[in-house]
Amino acid sequence: MNIFKVKINFEEQGHESVELPIAEGESVLDVCLENGIELQHNCGGVCGCSTCHIYVNKGMDNVQEISDKEEDFIDRAVNPRINSRLGCQAVMIDGDIEVTLPDQSDFMGH
Repeated sequence: MNIFKVKINFEEQGHESVELPIAEGESVLDVCLENGIELQHNCGGVCGCSTCHIYVNKGMDNVQEISDKEEDFIDRAVNPRINSRLGCQAVMIDGDIEVTLPDQSDFMGH
C-alpha cells in the first residue's frame, strides 16, 4: 500500500493548514475524520449529499475520476467551482494532493 500526503487548507478563520498521510484507496473525508478535522458528511460518506464538498487545489490527477453522480451533487453544493469534489469521493490513487475545506461554520450544529 502506498502512502501519500494531503495538505489541508481551511477557509474558516482560525485554522492552520495541516499536512497528513493518506493511503492509496483512502478518501479525503476518511483522513479528516481520523484526524479530528470536522468535514460535514450528512449522508455518511456514500455520495448521497454535498456536505463534504472540498476544493482540490493540486493533484486532481491523483484522485479517482469524478462520476456523474458526484457531479450532480457538486452542482447542489455551496459555491461549487471547477476544482470541486466531494471529500468522500476524492479517493487517492497516486501522488500527493492539496485541498481546501470550505467554511463549515454555516452548517447546522456549529
